[in-house]
Amino acid sequence: MSESDLYRFFLEQVPLFEHFSATQVEEIVGKSQLLTFEGNEAMLEPGEETRRFCVLVSGLAEISNTDNTGTRVVIQRMGPGDVFGVMSMLTGERSYAGVVATTRCLVLGIPEEVFNAHVLSNPKAFRHLARLLADRARTLTPEPAAAPSEAPTDPDDQSVLSVLNDLPGKILALDIGMRQIHFGIYDTEKAGNDVRGVFDQREGNVVRVTVSAGGIEKRLERAPFELADLFKAMREASALLGPAFTFYPEEVTAIGHRVVHGGNKFTSSVVITPAVIADIEKLSVLAPQHNPINVAGIRAALAAFPNVPQVAVFDTAFHQTLPPYAYLYGLPYELYKQEGIRRYGFHGNSHRYVATKSAEILKRPLGELEIISCHLGVGASLCAIDHGRSVDTSMGLTPSDGLIMPTRCGSIDPAVMLHLREQHQMSSEQLATLINTESGLKGISGLSGDIHEIEAAAADGHHRALLAHTAFCYQIRKNIGAYVAAMGGVDVLAFTGDIGETSARVRSSACQGLAYMNIKLDEEKNRNLDLSAGYAIISADDSPVTILVIANDDERLVAWETLHAIERNQLLLSAGAPEDLPIPIEISAHHVHLSQEHVEQLFGPGHQLTPKSELSQPGQFACEEQVHLVGPKGRIAKVRVLGPPRKETQVEIAMTEQFKLGVHPPIRQSGDLAGTPGVTLEGPHGSVSIERGVVCAQRHIHMSPEDAMRFHVRDKYVVRVRVEGERELIFGDVVVRVNPEYRLAMHIDTDEGNAANITTGMLGYIDEIQKRA
Repeated sequence: MSESDLYRFFLEQVPLFEHFSATQVEEIVGKSQLLTFEGNEAMLEPGEETRRFCVLVSGLAEISNTDNTGTRVVIQRMGPGDVFGVMSMLTGERSYAGVVATTRCLVLGIPEEVFNAHVLSNPKAFRHLARLLADRARTLTPEPAAAPSEAPTDPDDQSVLSVLNDLPGKILALDIGMRQIHFGIYDTEKAGNDVRGVFDQREGNVVRVTVSAGGIEKRLERAPFELADLFKAMREASALLGPAFTFYPEEVTAIGHRVVHGGNKFTSSVVITPAVIADIEKLSVLAPQHNPINVAGIRAALAAFPNVPQVAVFDTAFHQTLPPYAYLYGLPYELYKQEGIRRYGFHGNSHRYVATKSAEILKRPLGELEIISCHLGVGASLCAIDHGRSVDTSMGLTPSDGLIMPTRCGSIDPAVMLHLREQHQMSSEQLATLINTESGLKGISGLSGDIHEIEAAAADGHHRALLAHTAFCYQIRKNIGAYVAAMGGVDVLAFTGDIGETSARVRSSACQGLAYMNIKLDEEKNRNLDLSAGYAIISADDSPVTILVIANDDERLVAWETLHAIERNQLLLSAGAPEDLPIPIEISAHHVHLSQEHVEQLFGPGHQLTPKSELSQPGQFACEEQVHLVGPKGRIAKVRVLGPPRKETQVEIAMTEQFKLGVHPPIRQSGDLAGTPGVTLEGPHGSVSIERGVVCAQRHIHMSPEDAMRFHVRDKYVVRVRVEGERELIFGDVVVRVNPEYRLAMHIDTDEGNAANITTGMLGYIDEIQKRA
């Protein structure tokens, strides 16, 4: 069966065309164009006056509109057989709504003259479209969204981090530190029954307990206790809230543990085994103040709950998406390759929670936002989150790097440590104590690491307290500016953590002078903060950037990750060793996708792309046509064009080519072009300058739905892939892309292939499911 026959057969199954003769359908297909759109690519912009009627052949898409608060609202989700472009075709008006591909889509574009001749002339087809247009018109202007600051009225309202499921019980999330133990008890049946608590042991001779649930908060003091008695202490504390919230160990169905350092070993949460514990212990050399106590908590929980599945959720995992130029230190490269000395970043669970919650508050996809998350607490760090991926963060090899913190010094000249060792004979232990417990706000002020004590003293004229506060806020503000530059813009600035949530002065000082970056704080909202809904918006009404304060609840993310890590583990086990199923690897050279408009500007009016050879993915082909790329610093000649044409021109290059051109594109999925740099393309007929469209493609796997079933994955899952060769290599952060038209293959760019001595034809194996869509 030819390709034309396939699409004719498909069109005959679409309800709109069920009354058309085979000859009519064949003629429509013959005069139409097959268009390809990648996930997140706009297929129809709001206000666009389209000259074609479109039928979705494969993939998924959404019709969406923007309400009067600026929030994107999904009106209809579309699948194969659904149509769009109805408004313009029937009324001649511009489209009121946009259409965005949520997966890779194939679309049959029927030209206006073909539509007029065959569809409008068919009475039944016309009535079908008129009803469809009327149905959509009723939802094109949705009711205004509730004010974002209002608390949800339904306690069972399922957020994106909901842990509600069909298995009744409690998910226990533990964050066990040397001085504080945070815990969350999450009910899988009713969200309103969740309990959160803190055991604060910083004073040594007394434990201050805070426990809260359902708007109730209780505090008490008690004697210190051993980790073996933690769960008894949790029951006693939760009982203060009443019988409905009392913790009963027999109800626990899963336990998640926050683990600070996962190094390069752990790129996602994992079900705990003896081997996992051994690996966490080995990483204690990188986090000696954290990993040992994390392991002690794991052992205590395993002893108390030997038959309950338990999961390690790593603070460093979220930052595994940092590009090499962001995580490498200026040290000999061998120290990174052999010893793993690099920037890892921490507070990953908090930053990921903040990013996810921000997208939920704004009612926008996380994959289209640029977020700066400020976790300000006992430890303090900032994170730049570009379209859901951590691309830079202020902490480094250990949690001591980065900002000035309550008792940690943050970034310092490394020669200071040599000076103190050589001139003051300080031992390694003394230096560790100095930089971790005697520095920061406490060290500068000479008073305390408590921000509220610092602010009270500064208000009374204490010079060193004022200096400490000013230095702390200055570093936050400086890093915000750096991350705006790193991402090329920002949509959300969010504060969380004990200081981020409780100090209006810190938030105000951190935002001062940033209006030119579109960051405008409303001082009154900032002073009169209300976090009863779990968050508050404190930006000015005319601020292009939304400023949020988000109540820290990264224990919820630990609970959520725990459920999904157990699910991933079960999927892998039930899949029958999917690691034995090979995936062919292909090296992707630089290339260009052109819109038809740019095809004609570069190669001449009416020009159609000339297929040279088929690509591995059905329907795609390398073209005879080539273009030159011209950037601010240089040019790359003879870059191959790939077909068929797309809606928007896109250029995919590797890191070495960034340097040649003088541009700095982000690592993105194909089609995700917001905030990307532009370049000039030169062809034999003319040139085109695009304002955006240059990306470094994120490593990915193409697979069909049948392949996805074999591997037990779904579209937009992120997996880790093992590649066997002279030495075993592991590639994390690999996006799965599922489409009926895809053929199984993993794609990495030429830089990664060259660096790892990987060539087309080698095989990879899914080693782990890192996260679900």
